[in-house]
Amino acid sequence: MTDATEGEGDNLWNRLRRRKVVQWGIAYLAGAWGLLQGIGFAADAFAWPSAIKQVALLLLLIGLPVVLVLAWYHGDRGEHRVGRTELAILTLLFLLGGGLFWRYQSTTEAPATASSPAVIAATPPVAATAPNEKSIAVLPFVNMSSDKEQEYFSDGLSEELLNLLAQVPQLRVIARTSSFSFKGQEADIAEIAQKLNVAHVLEGSVRKSGDTLRITAQLIRASDSSHLWSQTYDRPMTDVFKVQDEIAGAVVEQLKIRLLGDAPNARATDPRAYALFLRAREIGRQYNAAALDQAVALYKQALAIDSNYAPAWDGLAEAYFYRIDLGVVTSDVGLPLAREAIRRALTIDPDYASTYARAALIAGVVENDLPSAARRVEQGLTLDPANLDVITAAGRIALRLGRSDLSIKLAEYRVGRDPINVVSREYLANAYGYLGRFDDAVTEFRTALELSPESSALHEELGETLLQKGDARAALAEIQREPSEQWRLLGLAMANHALGRKAESDSALNDLIGKYEHTMSYNIAYVLAWRGEIDRAFEWLDKAVQYGDSGLGALAVNPMFANLQSDPRWPLFLRKIKMAPEQLAAIKFDVTLPK
Repeated sequence: MTDATEGEGDNLWNRLRRRKVVQWGIAYLAGAWGLLQGIGFAADAFAWPSAIKQVALLLLLIGLPVVLVLAWYHGDRGEHRVGRTELAILTLLFLLGGGLFWRYQSTTEAPATASSPAVIAATPPVAATAPNEKSIAVLPFVNMSSDKEQEYFSDGLSEELLNLLAQVPQLRVIARTSSFSFKGQEADIAEIAQKLNVAHVLEGSVRKSGDTLRITAQLIRASDSSHLWSQTYDRPMTDVFKVQDEIAGAVVEQLKIRLLGDAPNARATDPRAYALFLRAREIGRQYNAAALDQAVALYKQALAIDSNYAPAWDGLAEAYFYRIDLGVVTSDVGLPLAREAIRRALTIDPDYASTYARAALIAGVVENDLPSAARRVEQGLTLDPANLDVITAAGRIALRLGRSDLSIKLAEYRVGRDPINVVSREYLANAYGYLGRFDDAVTEFRTALELSPESSALHEELGETLLQKGDARAALAEIQREPSEQWRLLGLAMANHALGRKAESDSALNDLIGKYEHTMSYNIAYVLAWRGEIDRAFEWLDKAVQYGDSGLGALAVNPMFANLQSDPRWPLFLRKIKMAPEQLAAIKFDVTLPK
């Protein structure tokens, strides 16, 4: 029996070898490496959760000091006394294993933290608390077809799945714009889920060859990147709607929310009409004259194949509305077409909630019939309380009714569900501005511009807000960056006036009138009101009525008309167009936010 301190330091390596600690350690590490490789192969083959590999690695690390202790006590000499140095080494190994296990536990259980303000400006806000378990984002399915032009089909299929899941009560589904913002980016599932504040992600791929489809879908739990469900479907194009129903049903089943409602079913149509519908919807989102004209043509082609496909009629109604809203056509041309498309859609499917949003916007924005618009919003929300199309329409109608607080709540709800949608941010900014919350409006406009610097009207609208704050130089700088000529001329006429540059203001106003009289009459009226030309402002308001300018619906709440409000003609004009305070207050508008 050797002394406890014999040979410590100088002979440590020899003692470890003699007791076979080194040999056991090398053999253990080699065996552990082989075992990890086998587990990794099996995990990939059978789509095991990544947590299995992590736990296996941790157990093997913790097992290493145990093996070394056993080797020490059962070495070839059977020596059982441990020197201080060896005891220190073994203790360190135990602490290392325990520390690794603690680190794993703390990182997997720690709640998400908010990102910095600089990141939030360009990406969705990160929640400070864990996401609701009944929340999901549907990522754009990857186009695996040889024809890259088929990408609209894979994107469209993803969106249809998103829309189906959004109909399930109490399931929080992130809107398309935010989910699709990660398309083509090098971001993993955990990062995407954190930014969108969801607990689950649905992703997949689509391969289309002729009339044959291969659709692969997988539902992933974000907390540990484990696969809850996956399936591959090899079907003919005629079965595409059945596949959508099966995927939606599987997701609902896996999320264990069947008690909240059955999985919804897709609206089926001829596959050729469906492909045209998806393409029309994708192109129409560009929201410019050429894109909307092309979308109208494609919707008509789809309806020529299947005249009873309600979503195509609804898409056609939306395209007609935006052609009016953007001044592509006058209301007397576009209004009958939009009305007919809405009528056809609701005749085929009276429960299609999004069509009530189109009807509300046509009534409230184009026709200035706010009572009808309010009823349409209420109908749509009764059918689908979380439908973002209807909530957007509700926000616009609430603003025109003077219910600014409600309008802000609706806009904030939409931003929460669709945080990186430029339109969502713009609506919220306008709601803040109309209520006099100019600092909040500036923040939202800047966020929208970070998301889409080239969007029309945003620089000018930010400039208007800065003018109302009294910062004319900053307003001019923003307005000069406006890419749309008509909006840039509008802003220049006001900003230059505020800076005392009469000639420049007159020049911009004259150009605006000469080029855009019929589509910007309402805006010209508030430029004149801003410049203090009260009589001319009322003349242009009469022209706006004559031209059917859709901006008139916001007249009563637009702060740009402040200089007219002390004139005795102001209440008379509001009453004439049914926008007097007492008339607006009498309109019933019972809207509550979804839970």
